[in-house]
Amino acid sequence: MKEMSKEVSGGGQGRKDYVDPPPAPLIDTKELRLWSLYRALIAEFIATFLFLYITVATVIGHKKQHDACNGVGLLGIAWAFGGMIFILVYCTAGISGGHINPAVTFGLFLARKVSLMRAVAYMVFQCLGAICGVGLVKAFMKHEYNSLGGGANSVASGYNKGTALGAEIIGTFVLVYTVFSATDPKRNARDSHVPVLAPLPIGFAVFVVHLATIPITGTGINPARSFGAAVIYNNDKAWDDHWIFWVGPFVGAVVAAAYHQYILRAAAIKALGSFRSNPTN
Repeated sequence: MKEMSKEVSGGGQGRKDYVDPPPAPLIDTKELRLWSLYRALIAEFIATFLFLYITVATVIGHKKQHDACNGVGLLGIAWAFGGMIFILVYCTAGISGGHINPAVTFGLFLARKVSLMRAVAYMVFQCLGAICGVGLVKAFMKHEYNSLGGGANSVASGYNKGTALGAEIIGTFVLVYTVFSATDPKRNARDSHVPVLAPLPIGFAVFVVHLATIPITGTGINPARSFGAAVIYNNDKAWDDHWIFWVGPFVGAVVAAAYHQYILRAAAIKALGSFRSNPTN
């Protein structure tokens, strides 16, 4: 409580031991003239392309094994997804922020970390990268790809769509909440005694969510991943359930953004305190 009062009190800016970046503008047309935007879009495309190629190839490679004891198993598939996110976020964080997921981009947009224009462009390039990545898997493993489900997400037998939607919401909440926590400037300043390599907890979040959710939906928590597989596999079952893999992740991202910004970071209380302390407002 004492800490919160310091942050919202007038003239308290000099007391902060961390600096929050200014909110991104809703629409910033100046970005269109910057090479950094196009470099970031290329990075998001390539990262999502590599992510889908490695992970879907792992899924198909496991399913083609006739013996249940062969192949990487559920644990290996989860490691493939989590490990690739760790690698790719590490590689692209300094260029594009390492989103590689429209739900992550949407959550960061809601928190004013990226502009609307950049967020939409990221999502488009992520989906294009996902389609190309899964397309390459099909080109290399066409027979197995077509006969073994194409790595597409769908509701597993024994589960209803409400359960699948809930699993996707909770799974995406875990991921986006981890992204916010791992990249929080306040945490990095005040918990500096604990080394935080942001890609590591993000990759582990993807890993553990896959362990829990693969038996239910195959684990989406990334609309680009689900969309790319659905486009290339193009099966009625995949499209029937496809809305779950957009609605669930986006709802989970909204909840995670609101929880981090308005509960943990107390954005509403800080804004109210600033308003009360400034008589010119």
